Amino acid sequence: MKFFINEPDQIVNEAINGLLTNPKLAKLDSFPEIRVVIRKDWDKSKVAVISGGGSGHEPAHAGFVGKGMLTAAVCGDIFASPTVDAVLSAILAATGPKGCLLIIKNYTGDRLNFGLAAEQARALGYEVKTVTVDDDIALGQDVKKRGLAGTLFIHKIAGQLAEEGKSLEEIAAVAQKVIDRTASIGLSLTECQHLGQEPTSRLSDQEVELGLGIHGEPGIEVVAYAPADHLMALAIEKLEAALSTDTNDRYAMIFNNMGSVSPIEMSLLVNAFSKTKLAAKIDYMVGPAALMSSINMSGFSVSVLLLDKEIESALLADAEPLAWQLQSFKRADVVVSSPKLPETIPYEASANEKVKELIEKTGALLVAVEKEINGLDAKVGDGDAGSTFALAGKRLLLVVDKLPLNDTGKLLLTIGRILAREAGGSSGVLLSILFTAAGNTYSKDGDLGRALLDGLQKVKDYGGAKVGDRTMIDALEPAFEALAQKESVQIVADAARKGAEYTKTITNTKFGRSSYLSESVLRNIPDPGAEVIARVFEKIAALK
Repeated sequence: MKFFINEPDQIVNEAINGLLTNPKLAKLDSFPEIRVVIRKDWDKSKVAVISGGGSGHEPAHAGFVGKGMLTAAVCGDIFASPTVDAVLSAILAATGPKGCLLIIKNYTGDRLNFGLAAEQARALGYEVKTVTVDDDIALGQDVKKRGLAGTLFIHKIAGQLAEEGKSLEEIAAVAQKVIDRTASIGLSLTECQHLGQEPTSRLSDQEVELGLGIHGEPGIEVVAYAPADHLMALAIEKLEAALSTDTNDRYAMIFNNMGSVSPIEMSLLVNAFSKTKLAAKIDYMVGPAALMSSINMSGFSVSVLLLDKEIESALLADAEPLAWQLQSFKRADVVVSSPKLPETIPYEASANEKVKELIEKTGALLVAVEKEINGLDAKVGDGDAGSTFALAGKRLLLVVDKLPLNDTGKLLLTIGRILAREAGGSSGVLLSILFTAAGNTYSKDGDLGRALLDGLQKVKDYGGAKVGDRTMIDALEPAFEALAQKESVQIVADAARKGAEYTKTITNTKFGRSSYLSESVLRNIPDPGAEVIARVFEKIAALK
């Protein structure tokens, strides 16, 4: 497929620079390492409202920065959460004495990175509250619901209340009320195609996915292709089942283009929606337009918000972001000073050739398997797990000579810092937590196996997963247990491999992206993270 791109690794950076032709927006001068788009006119006298997440959903999130909506947006790589430091930078740059509200979509990476950044900001004396949007109704109540285009209702209403000078407590309370009153459903004819990558397809010409997310992951159900009226009726029937039956309820609706549905089809779909029973309860519509896309997916989503007087008043107030109204076009290259962050590598370098070789071989492995692991992840996730691990590997290779290689405790802590700042996605921040906690423990008792198990426990505490949930923990835990029992490196590697192979048999889980997928999709495919962990230990064993 052909795309309008230059270098694949510059897509997000160049897109943000294009957005900044809006003269009312600015970026931090730590760009592009840290991608934060912020209101140029922001004076910190009111509550800051910050959101963000992976790129590829444009105009969300940076397109909604402006008076009456977001104060700032944090932009990660495509479909990957921004790093903890990027979120922390946005908080420090935007937050004044009235505090800050973080609006988080309910994905593991976003919860972890935004949550840890909030904790760090609180430790620095900032008042920060968070709300987590979970408007996706496709998955039922047993699984943590995802955040979809309904997130934009929270952007709009929280942003308006902040503009009116409301307190952080008041804004957070209303934001949570809006979340509780919002429901979304999506349907698509095709998967999204990652820019600069070979096209993939899991659907035939006669198949459609219903109940899908915004990261290219499979829908909860595959249905037969049919006329637009029938497909719309299927989606709205599922949406209505999650709403109250009170005939007096009134709603606002977001009619969202997920990327590549033509304008005439979107208008046709609005007409199809008007034939449903739910249409009689809709007072306002935002769209039809691309508001929270999935790169170029040929699909749509419908989000509805149950109105009351407070919500309706905030929703109808004027807002100036480019994604909501016409903006003047003027090239501007404005930056705002970025706050100084702690040093990534705080310790003096020390030499240890054996440890250096281990890091170099491991880093090279992570880079080499990028495409293969991305292909594996495309079958059960969003197709970027290999890129996440490869980014970590590249960074370690660049700084290996600057590391405290002869001090295990300091080395573990430093790797944790590097991953927190440089690695994307949930895997990066979880491994950062692991190495940081392991470094703290090792510095006290000097037992590597026990230290790594302690770090893993912190991962489980923060991330929520455990053995059997089809994550990299299935490979990490048996390997660390063997290491703590002073087993040979080969036995440790065998334990990791056994754990990774075990994930092929796990087809029913209520945690993470696997919980969104059917048994037929998961069967006989290993978790990509667990597979990478097994290969790392096998590489280490081969060095002995």
